[in-house]
Parts: sequence; structure tokens; C-alpha cells
Amino acid sequence: MMKYCEACGRCADTRVTDKKEIYEVCGERIEVDAQILVCAECGEEFFCEELDNATLVKAYNEYRRRHKLLFPDEIKKIREQYGFSQRSFSKLLNWGDKTVHRYENGSIQDKAHNSLLLFLKNPENMRIYLTENEVMLDDNQKAKLLKTVDKLEQDSQYRGSNKIVNLFFGEMPSIENGFKTFDYEKFCAMVLFFAKKSAGLLKVKLLKLLNYSDLVFYQENGISMSGARYVHLPYGPVPKNYDLLFGMMSADNIAHIEVEFDNGYERHQVIADSEIPKGVLSGQELAVLERVYEKFADFGSVEISNYSHREKGYMSTKQGEVISYSFAKDIRLDVF
Repeated sequence: MMKYCEACGRCADTRVTDKKEIYEVCGERIEVDAQILVCAECGEEFFCEELDNATLVKAYNEYRRRHKLLFPDEIKKIREQYGFSQRSFSKLLNWGDKTVHRYENGSIQDKAHNSLLLFLKNPENMRIYLTENEVMLDDNQKAKLLKTVDKLEQDSQYRGSNKIVNLFFGEMPSIENGFKTFDYEKFCAMVLFFAKKSAGLLKVKLLKLLNYSDLVFYQENGISMSGARYVHLPYGPVPKNYDLLFGMMSADNIAHIEVEFDNGYERHQVIADSEIPKGVLSGQELAVLERVYEKFADFGSVEISNYSHREKGYMSTKQGEVISYSFAKDIRLDVF
């Protein structure tokens, strides 16, 4: 991209470079790794709204991590499990009409609101909230909400899946999972996205596509997409306990692995058994998935494995070790 550079006195090529920047969030100074647009010849900095907005999101997310606040997509997920619109959920919580809308679109919630949202994440707590508080819902709305709570409490698949997820993937947010609690629903949606896009997608390639998607999203937003931890294995980075995850997806009729034999070799093909659920993946997330897909569309399993072996995160770890999301800053989809 060409831009007029005042220092050079003419139009010049530009490039994106990394720089440490400090943003003030809620009165606190937050240092983040920013990407800035500069003149390729003299290094003069240019204004770039897209890059500046991405850096601001990183600063906000770093503040959330420091203070253990829910992220916007986590707030949205709590609301949607009860079937509420943003306005109706605000009404239930006795908040201003646009409060939930603001939180889901990036505004920082206060700690009291955050604590209430965390409490209501558990359906059993929603029942307690309804019985012990005066809420601005009519009788029909209350009855509908209680039916939803009943269904969530009694749904064996819901309870069983969550028990397994909590047992094997319930780590606290940290740099190892991209500062996000593992989101099984989001992970499944990512798998379905690639399975639908790529005819004959093999498991080895899928695992790399998931890794790149999470790392690129973390690089640009300061939080991973799925909350998966990735480990160093011979064929490249893979989600920890991925076989268990595929077993769960098969049992839930979401996707399964079909083994085929070709000239004496096993081919583990990913088969989608359901549609991508609506509303699980945000526009930002879908854009990253699309970019990763386009980058590796013509790569076979061996090619993408070899490509991933040259990433700093893979080269800096040993077999079985978790590859930290701190290496996301070194990912460049346009190199090699």
C-alpha cells in the first residue's frame, strides 16, 4: 500500500511493524504489543484506524485478564443460553437498556456486574436469582425462563459434556490457552467451518488449521478463539487431548473421523455431521478462519506440517510440551 510520507516528501511503500505501546484503560496504564503502519523507506509512522483499533482491543483484553473480567463473547454466551435479547437481559438484571449491548461490544463492565454474570452462568444460580430478587419480567417471561433453566439442568448431554470439558479442559485462563477458558462449542464450530470448506479434509491438516486460527486471533485480539492448549507432537502443533475432543464430537453427532485406506496408508478424513451453529462464531472470528483457510487451501497434510515445523513456537519446544500463545507474535501467514 502506498501513502504520502511527509518526511520523504512523496508517496512511498508502507509496511507493518511491531512496537510496544501504552494505553490507559480505566485509569490503568496497559502496555501491549502493537502493530503500526510505517514508511518502508524512512520509518515514519502513519495513522491506520484498523491497526489502532486492534491495539485498543488488545489493551482492553489485557485489562480484563488482569482483573479477571469476562470477555465480550463470554457475556454473550451467558445471555444466549437463556434465550434473551440484549435489552431483555439488561431488564432481567435491572440494568440500563443498553448496558449489555455495550459490554458485548467491548466496553469494560464494572466488577459488581461481572460478579453477577459469573454467578448466573450456572443455571441453578439463575433459579436462585429469580426466587430471591424482584425482577422486571412479567409472569409469561418468568415462566419461559424457568422452563429454559429446567431444560439446562435436566439436559444430560449438556451436563455430561460440561463435566468432561471441565475435567480435561477446565484450566484457568493463562498464556497456555490464550487467556480463555476452553469453549467446546466454539471449537466444534471451528472444526465444522474447515470441514465444510475443505473437501476431503484430513485430520492432520485440520489440527494445524485450528492452531493457526487460534494463534492469529490471539495475535490480533489478545485472546484465543477456542481456549485450546496446543502441544508439540511429531506432525506439528495439535490441540491437547484432541482424540478425546473428536470422540465427544462424534458422540454429539457434530463431526467424526472416517478412516480410509489408500495404497496401504490410512487416511483420517474429517466428516461434518451437522451445520455450523449460528451465532457461535463472530464476524472477526470468521474473518480469521477464512484467511487461514485461504492461506493453506492448496497445502496437503505433509506441506502444512512441514510449514508448522518452521514456526518459532514449535522449534522452541520439545515433544509433549505446551506451545505458549506468547509465540503468536511470531506467526506470519505471508512468510515462508
